[in-house]
Amino acid sequence: MARSKARIYTCIALTLVSAIGIIILCTAFAKQKCTEGVFRSAAVAADSEICSKIGRDILQRGGSAVDGAIAALLCTSVINPQSMGIGGGSIFTVMDSSGKVKIINSRETVPQEFNPDLLSGCPHTFQMMTGSQWIGVPGEIRGYEQAHRLFGKLPWASLFHPTIKLAREGFPVPQVLGRFIPLINTDETLPVRQLFLDKNGNLLKVGDTVKFEKLADTLEIIANQGADAFYTGKVAEDLIGDIKEAGGTLSMKDLELFKVTVTDAWTIPLGEYQMHFPPPPSGGAILSFILNIMKEYTLNSASLMGKQKTLTYQRYIEACKFSNGLRKYIRDPHFNSEPRALKFTEQQFADHFRAMISSNETHDAQYYNIAPYLDTMGTTHVSVIAEDGTAVSVTSTINHMFGSRVFSPKTGVILNNELADFCGKADHIVAGEQPPSSMSPVVLQSKYKTLVIGGSGGSMITTGMALTLMNHLWFGKSLEEAIAAPVVFVDSKNALKFEPDFDKAVVEDLKNFGHTVEDQKYFYNVVNAVEKDIGCIQAVSDSRKMGKAAGY
Repeated sequence: MARSKARIYTCIALTLVSAIGIIILCTAFAKQKCTEGVFRSAAVAADSEICSKIGRDILQRGGSAVDGAIAALLCTSVINPQSMGIGGGSIFTVMDSSGKVKIINSRETVPQEFNPDLLSGCPHTFQMMTGSQWIGVPGEIRGYEQAHRLFGKLPWASLFHPTIKLAREGFPVPQVLGRFIPLINTDETLPVRQLFLDKNGNLLKVGDTVKFEKLADTLEIIANQGADAFYTGKVAEDLIGDIKEAGGTLSMKDLELFKVTVTDAWTIPLGEYQMHFPPPPSGGAILSFILNIMKEYTLNSASLMGKQKTLTYQRYIEACKFSNGLRKYIRDPHFNSEPRALKFTEQQFADHFRAMISSNETHDAQYYNIAPYLDTMGTTHVSVIAEDGTAVSVTSTINHMFGSRVFSPKTGVILNNELADFCGKADHIVAGEQPPSSMSPVVLQSKYKTLVIGGSGGSMITTGMALTLMNHLWFGKSLEEAIAAPVVFVDSKNALKFEPDFDKAVVEDLKNFGHTVEDQKYFYNVVNAVEKDIGCIQAVSDSRKMGKAAGY
């Protein structure tokens, strides 16, 4: 009997040892599969290395994906203040540990009082739209508050400390910011210009030290007192006072009334993935429409070879032209009851338009039913995957470069010009309405993989994201290669604009098909992404904005 028991115990021990050995071998094998430069635990992809590192440090201290994203966004508000800040708004797409995806929308809104003839002042061609009449009610800080309340782990104030230190002590002007500072030199009366002058009154250059001391004070108050300090306290009073002095109509009531919306994500199947994205007024429905058209062509690496490459881009460009015809329907659902945009995400809807795409010709504007609208630029994006597998894709903006260029001297806040996004897309606006947007923070989820991706660059967001996803998911490019690949942008008037390194033979073929091709000096499409494949995490920040990801 004793010998029988001994045999049983021996068998159990051997089984346990074997199981442990298998686990060790599997773990070692998984680790060996991760190539150099790929992270094992967590990563952040922001517009700059310093902000990616600040987000990463928050994750390493036990912060959630939302904590890391908020810290990286706050950092971006001082490193790239031309793109975003607490005077703007954002949209979060958050995947929790169970795989459920929520949308936290704090995009700016139309104030209670506004110029009823505002849209009659919209220009017919793109230009920077400055002035207090275009300011929407800022939602950025309320968005952070709601995201942190639902998904945060670290104390609220700790997310602000790294940026407060940066803003107060100063840092060298980065190359990207240095490129845009001269834009505000055209009008010496602009208060925002004072932020970028040295002690002798000269405009700061790349490498010069810039400080945002008043903004640091404001961030410190919000860190210590919470979001209410920005919406109901002394900061709010100072902000509204400065806006009114600049001729704006925002009031304390506007700030008090601002509400963040939390909804479920919209979802479409995309091969092995489920793609989760925000509903209108975001541009996610437009992105899904293009991808639904393109996925039915059964694309692969051969799709970019020889004449097949021209055909692939011909189809993509035509899909983009049809998508331009749909943009006028992307409106705030709380003020526009027609649920047409949900239809844009259906495969049957995409198939209808795919049948209208020719392989070797294009058509006039009426064929695509487009109404002229203004292209936009700006914004920033942060992608995060945390150690527990939770993920955040968040896009934030003040709209055009330096927003409205209205600056609040008492608070250090640069105000957005978000109401300009109604131009060409609306005949009228309503108090409380959110303007339409191209922002599309996305999370793609499969059985073994998670891809967190988003873009900045206004109207070019859709271009950057659609082509990156096609390059990576279908054409076999690595994430880095997919983001770096040159793009073709189909603008609001259906003209084609090619990045400098785009295949010249394809450009000539497309010209012969009848497409209008125009030169563009700057391309603002910037994509930042983080991908987890089994135990390995790759993170890429777009080199177009000189970004670099960080992780551990």
